[in-house]
Amino acid sequence: MIHCEGRVILNFATFSLNVQPPRITHTIGSPPMSFLHPTRTRTKVLQTAVLASVVALALAGCGRSSDGASPAAATKIDNKPATGTVTLWAPDGDATALKDTLKPFEKANPDVDVKVTLIPSDQYNTKLQTAIAGGTTPDIAQLYTEAQAQFIGSDAFAPVPSGLVDPASFFPGAWKAGAYKGTTYSVPWYAYTYALIYRKDLAATAGVSAPTKISDMVPFFKALQSAGAAHGFGAEVGWDSYSGQDAVIYTWQEGGDVINSDDTKWTFADNPAFLKAVTEYSKFFTEGTASVDTPQFLDAQPYFVAGKTAALVSGPWVISSLDTTAKQKGWTAEHVATAPLPSGSAGNVGPVAGGSWGVLKDSKNSEAAWKVIRFLAQPDTQVAQYKSFGSMPAVVSAWDDPSIADQPLMKVFSDQLKNTKSYPQVTTWSQVATQLGKELEAVARGTETPEQLAKNMQTFADGVGTGN
Repeated sequence: MIHCEGRVILNFATFSLNVQPPRITHTIGSPPMSFLHPTRTRTKVLQTAVLASVVALALAGCGRSSDGASPAAATKIDNKPATGTVTLWAPDGDATALKDTLKPFEKANPDVDVKVTLIPSDQYNTKLQTAIAGGTTPDIAQLYTEAQAQFIGSDAFAPVPSGLVDPASFFPGAWKAGAYKGTTYSVPWYAYTYALIYRKDLAATAGVSAPTKISDMVPFFKALQSAGAAHGFGAEVGWDSYSGQDAVIYTWQEGGDVINSDDTKWTFADNPAFLKAVTEYSKFFTEGTASVDTPQFLDAQPYFVAGKTAALVSGPWVISSLDTTAKQKGWTAEHVATAPLPSGSAGNVGPVAGGSWGVLKDSKNSEAAWKVIRFLAQPDTQVAQYKSFGSMPAVVSAWDDPSIADQPLMKVFSDQLKNTKSYPQVTTWSQVATQLGKELEAVARGTETPEQLAKNMQTFADGVGTGN
């Protein structure tokens, strides 16, 4: 039996961490909230900093030993039917369809009782952190792929058993994101990255093709404006951690990063790649191709359909929702095209994000829990999840299913997923990304220079450290 409790659980009601849930549509670096769950809660920076510090200290109390040794992978899991009770926590976004996705597992394992608890997305990470600190964890927890370092680095999760799944079956970035000090602690469930989504009808009117270089983006957006769009680019203007992620991606594409190779020091100041990334990013706003105030995230797709904006850098879920937004079947095929991320001087690497599964170290039924995860990692299961909810598979072969392969606008995302990196896998990344987003707003509004931003960010990031 599968019990989907769907309950709302409040913890530290005054605070919430700014590791945001997926959301509808955004610029580079903003994970998607399902369009079926459009509610978003903005988080105050001070609240974020206070709670993040409290939880970090709590998790540090049960952290890994300082010798840097990684635990060996658990014993192999057999193929016998699962038995007993398995408790599973997940945020209410993509996991809303989990009950249907798990039905074949339930049928094949009649003696197992999987109890699914859905937690509001904007409370999920805080709830899980609180449970880890208090020793009240479930057997299985979903982790946001792009923000799981704070959890798998706390000694709360068990290593993935040897032979449970084939690591090579997943997009490389999705699998690598679950590794900590040489040991893997999570198994990818769904994965996404970003591509350029634009109005091909306006591009045809303007006589332009999709840009292949970052330096060509502003001219492209201006051309779309000449064809009738109010703004060529519907950029992220939340000025929070999502905006901060944008600058990191552009930094990667210029051959740099914002943290050193062993994740022990932030590298904003005296970083040519970062400075160029911020400069290029700010041009979208200072040259008038994007607005610093609109569209807000719930307006992004309606603006795109209406022609108020003509391009997005976003994820594959957008493609499946535009017909609904336009209230016209076939609107997307007629009006929309996709293209790879434009390249910087070092290429067009994109971010990897999504959802992964892990088993808590204190699980009372870890063997059955790993069998649930093994089922969720199968290609057919991930295709079923896509059909139920639109979650893009983390298993490469699942993209060959006709339900995905026959959609020409989707191919660019599978190609891009083969060229991705993870955001900084440190516990303080959320705080740093949030501050970076706010500093970017000042640059976009012309009240701060990129050089001042780099200096300010170095001071802030040095203050919070990396948590390592």
